[in-house]
Amino acid sequence: MTATIVTTDDELEQIAQLSHKNLRAKISEVQQKQQGFITWEYSFQLLKQMNDLCAHVIVKDKNIVVGYALVALKEASVFHKDLDTMMHHLATLQYKSKSLQQYKFYVMGQICVDENYRGKSVFQLLYQHHKKLFENSFDFIVTEISTGNMCSIHAHEKIGFKIIHTYRDTLDEWNVVLWDWK
Repeated sequence: MTATIVTTDDELEQIAQLSHKNLRAKISEVQQKQQGFITWEYSFQLLKQMNDLCAHVIVKDKNIVVGYALVALKEASVFHKDLDTMMHHLATLQYKSKSLQQYKFYVMGQICVDENYRGKSVFQLLYQHHKKLFENSFDFIVTEISTGNMCSIHAHEKIGFKIIHTYRDTLDEWNVVLWDWK
């Protein structure tokens, strides 16, 4: 397995399929508790627009995308409605006594590993590659995780993410988590 960045439309299509397959609404409650879930569905078009700003990170087994970790730059909020909502909320938060907006950061738009590759270090490979690519350009990476997704919360804690805020919106209750690289 190899961690790399998206370079083809086929890889974006595979991400869209993996996203669709692992949506919270598509899997059972048992699967959600045991394996985790994702909340936002990504279309090929949205993935492409985001990837044009900054390439997404993927792990491949030969030619098959087995995991992805989407890079969501602040600039993507112009065309990504859910990210725009998230960015407005993040603008109200502070970290180390400074507004989040005073830092250079990007959002983990979503991370997902194919169910046949879970427990095989794909999650860690995705985040290690993010850090390798972006730690010299950004202070940290931030994302939101449903408080009901304990698998994801624990996996992110193992990487080094810390919860900096919790809030509820019309969709769910969320932990805002941050991985500080400085």
